[in-house]
Amino acid sequence: MIVSLDTNIVIYAVESHPTFGVRAQTRLASALAAGDTLMISDLVRMECLVLPLRVGDAVLQKQYRTFFARPEVQVVPITGAVCDRAASIRAMYNLRAMDSLQLAAAVEHGASLFLTADARLNTFTGLTVEVLK
Repeated sequence: MIVSLDTNIVIYAVESHPTFGVRAQTRLASALAAGDTLMISDLVRMECLVLPLRVGDAVLQKQYRTFFARPEVQVVPITGAVCDRAASIRAMYNLRAMDSLQLAAAVEHGASLFLTADARLNTFTGLTVEVLK
């Protein structure tokens, strides 16, 4: 199974968020133990790197780049087809542009599950959305 990750999941796991870090890390470890592939979009890469670049945190930048380069993490592009699907998702579900792009990338690139901490996204019915608890 391909598990597409929302930006918040990657941030929680990489930065060991005090509330959600262990939960995210445990859920990712569980997916990998089950033989799943993790997927992120180029949009996730961009969003994760903004803060470490802004504050000049080279250590955190490296931690993110190491996560993105893991062999079990597939990085997928935001293509024209993804943008077209995102427009449809945004129109139908009234989600924010970035959320629509994330979901569209997951669908277009064959994910079976979208893992997020954002409960608003579970209204989307185009694939299974799991909200981290």
